[in-house]
Amino acid sequence: MKVEAKLAEMGLQLPPPPAPVANYVRTVRTGNLLFVSGHGPHRDGALVYTGKVGRDLTVEQGYEAARLVALNCLASVKEALGDLDRVTRVVKVLGMVNCTPEFDRQPEVINGCSDLLVALYGEAGRHARSAVGMGALPRNIAVEIEMVLEVA
Repeated sequence: MKVEAKLAEMGLQLPPPPAPVANYVRTVRTGNLLFVSGHGPHRDGALVYTGKVGRDLTVEQGYEAARLVALNCLASVKEALGDLDRVTRVVKVLGMVNCTPEFDRQPEVINGCSDLLVALYGEAGRHARSAVGMGALPRNIAVEIEMVLEVA
């Protein structure tokens, strides 16, 4: 099944790719690898899910933020490749969680991204991953995620 059809079945759609907020590009392809810059939780052109997980947001809200960030990343991937089915493997995900010093559930938050990727790509969506806590993220976003993808 096509990835975008799976998204539609899940009641999800890709947002427009978010504009870079500084001097960088959303994706860089070298050979069969596509590097996806860190993305945040944009919806309808605005940042949502701001604040610290563990203080301002729950783990469940962090999970939803990570899922939204994954959709934003995939929007940039589609812009770069023209078709999400050209992704042959999700290689690596780096998930950063803006959280309080004592918060220790970063993996559960970043599962919002990982669960979506596995639902869309099956075994090819399983990836190496880091889920880390940060004292601050740009514009006070709750989650930032970057990816490395193998593409055809």
